[in-house]
Amino acid sequence: MNVDNYCGNVAGDENMREFVGKSVFNGIAIGPLKVLGKEENAVKRTKVEKPEEEIVRFTQAKEQAKAELGEIYKKALKEVGEASAAIFEVHQMMLDDLDYIESIVNMIKTQEINAEFAVAVTGDNFSEMFAAMDDDYMKARAADVKDISNRVIAILQGKNGAGNLGDEPVIIVADDLAPSETVQLDKSKVLSFITRHGSTNSHTAILARTMNIPALIGVEYPEDGDGKIAIVDGAKGILIIEPDENTLRKYEELKREDEEQARLLMELKGKPNITKDGKEINLYANIGGVGDVAAALANDAGGIGLFRSEFLYLESDDYPTEEQQFKAYRTVAENMAGKKVIIRTLDIGADKQVGYFNLEKEDNPAMGYRAIRICLDRIDVFKTQLRALYRASYYGNISIMFPMIISVDEVKKAKDLCEEVKKELEKEGVKYGQVELGIMIETPAAVMISDELAKEVEFFSIGTNDLTQYTLAIDRQNPALDNIYDSHHPAVLKMIKQTVNSGHAHGCWVGICGELGADTTLTETFLHMGVDELSVSPSMILKVRNQIRNSDSTR
Repeated sequence: MNVDNYCGNVAGDENMREFVGKSVFNGIAIGPLKVLGKEENAVKRTKVEKPEEEIVRFTQAKEQAKAELGEIYKKALKEVGEASAAIFEVHQMMLDDLDYIESIVNMIKTQEINAEFAVAVTGDNFSEMFAAMDDDYMKARAADVKDISNRVIAILQGKNGAGNLGDEPVIIVADDLAPSETVQLDKSKVLSFITRHGSTNSHTAILARTMNIPALIGVEYPEDGDGKIAIVDGAKGILIIEPDENTLRKYEELKREDEEQARLLMELKGKPNITKDGKEINLYANIGGVGDVAAALANDAGGIGLFRSEFLYLESDDYPTEEQQFKAYRTVAENMAGKKVIIRTLDIGADKQVGYFNLEKEDNPAMGYRAIRICLDRIDVFKTQLRALYRASYYGNISIMFPMIISVDEVKKAKDLCEEVKKELEKEGVKYGQVELGIMIETPAAVMISDELAKEVEFFSIGTNDLTQYTLAIDRQNPALDNIYDSHHPAVLKMIKQTVNSGHAHGCWVGICGELGADTTLTETFLHMGVDELSVSPSMILKVRNQIRNSDSTR
């Protein structure tokens, strides 16, 4: 991109406006804004003479919506992976919900009204009902009901779906973007995402990270920006509309520097993660589902350091079967072709709620009934997962990691269940491979007894997100505490060092799989501590490799 292409459209200083938001992904984007106003499916109430014909219209529109969602699912599967694509399967199932259908049909029959209005009212009613629920998982369904209802209404009104952005790449600006909207967009035409609402864990945010493009949320952008030249600074979290020529040239230079840096990083593919003084460290990828393996391999990951198995439970309407889990674990193991794949056992609870687990509402879920605590209480669920993991281990290099450990007793109970599963499989004639067992160190309790825990397992993986939260007594989900949440706090770093020392004293290797693993300002510090492995998001692997190769492992 050449700045001169835009100079003719550049306004003077008096027109330049700057808007601040929260960064979702770093980077710089320069180009015209495309404001995606929420197209209002204005629906009027109309009395109909033949309600049965309206019911037929609704049924046909519903089936067409399901077919469209099926195509969107296939597209999303290729672009963003299975974990992110699964929402469209959920939307298909919601369209077949009997309560939803009966409400619409009943309104058409009894009130003799048009199908569009019945769908709109039902969608609003169900959305409000879900939004009022205490359960976070059910609350999230409010937006889903609105999304599917809007799709059916658009079909009834004969409107086309989203996705046409024009001929040139643009910066997408919207109040928020539904999953179906983001997937239908032509990704080759998207330079950046800017939304007024949403969260860092929204579908749009995940997609931005997958696409490696800058994105901001919480931006109070003006409605008159459509078509105007803008700059997105993902690092600083700012949107600049109608920049003056000097600002535009400055950012164009920064963008060129970023692109050159990315090119140089790609040259690191295939090179070892060796420090200047000759120490090699393992560099693995964190993934959230089978579809993320491609990104891990494309970025030259040495293995999978954290496979979040809960995606199988979060995407399902019921407990995933042993066969479903086995298939997912086997696929990852085979695709990684002998490279280490560390699979974390079920870690739900706290901010990850699954409706069919019927977990009671807790005042402080981050410190409540979650992760290993649920698994050791619901043995049947845990053993189903362990059986699938051991069966899959025959097809690759799988390790098992237990989360949220606070005691030696918990580890021993988990290991006993592993032995039970192995004996069952042997009795059934089912083969399994050699499996390393490890634990996540993410509580201060685990750090303080890490010398005892290291005698029980073969590796530690430090989950710095929760370790920071619990060490500082700060809820990491509370934005009001962002200004005092300090992942570089001396107490956190001392706990990491203590964990490494304890592990090594008992022959246990130690890695980091939390966000700090990708913090290149701490890479050399971790090397000095003796950390053996870093596991980061696929897009950060080459950047961290570059930092490792430019660091010394000793002070």
